Amino acid sequence: MLERFSGFGTVGVIEIEGTGSYGAGLARYVTAADIRVVEVNRADRAERRRQGKSDPLDAVSAARAALSGRAQGAPKGRNGSVEAIRTLTVAKRSARGERTRTINQARALVITGPDDIHARFAKHTTAGLVAELASLRPRPGEVVGYATRDALRELGRRAEFLDDQIDRLDVLIVPLVTARAPSLLALHGVGPDTAAIPLITAGDHPERLRSEPAWAHLCGVAPIPASSGKTTDRYRLNPGGDRQANHALWRIVFTRMRPHPPTRTYVQRSLKEGLSKLEIIRCLKPCVAREVYPHLRPVAD
Repeated sequence: MLERFSGFGTVGVIEIEGTGSYGAGLARYVTAADIRVVEVNRADRAERRRQGKSDPLDAVSAARAALSGRAQGAPKGRNGSVEAIRTLTVAKRSARGERTRTINQARALVITGPDDIHARFAKHTTAGLVAELASLRPRPGEVVGYATRDALRELGRRAEFLDDQIDRLDVLIVPLVTARAPSLLALHGVGPDTAAIPLITAGDHPERLRSEPAWAHLCGVAPIPASSGKTTDRYRLNPGGDRQANHALWRIVFTRMRPHPPTRTYVQRSLKEGLSKLEIIRCLKPCVAREVYPHLRPVAD
């Protein structure tokens, strides 16, 4: 591809679609050849309605966007410590979700199981339930009771396995996050799990985020004018952006609402002014995004 492009002259920039997924390998290869890569955005809808939709038309539209300067999005990059954090976080997130489903299934079997099982396990804490179920030694007897105990034992052992897996992943994730963004971890209400999400959203090359408003927009917390014309609701929050990053900001705000004096003072004042808790969190998330933004760049060597 590069040889063919070079036949038309010096290649200054190449637009690639899906640099964070199926185009990641191609983006790495082109970047290694010292050619600037620009992320292809969705084609303009008005232009699609006028001209139609096809791969050649999309390619021409992307080329024009690059030549005019309208397309300037840089790829995240998949070649640094943030990519390592992302891959480990994917495994941890799925393990944590499966653990939750496993425990919910176990509790459902306890509720619908025979009376002796219900009486024995109904009031256990989550940790106590998992340990107790994993240690069950079912004895053959009444068919439903025996089968239920067998199922509960397997669910308990599965939950224990997932707990161990999450712990092993934490051992790998925490040092990477600490080395990449120690100042981010120093912020009130930010732990390794919460810090990993903004880092993943920004990618290995956070300089691609040209400004603080661009970061807020990416996190889905940038106020934009409402089209309704209502004077009581002049702005609405951008519904787009990265949902995981938006949730990370919510977690930071929620964690700060009681132990963090400035946040607690703001919450109390806003409640007296008649704002709901949901509105207060919505107002605080852009502030947290502004606070997080300077800490996304890697520590200088």
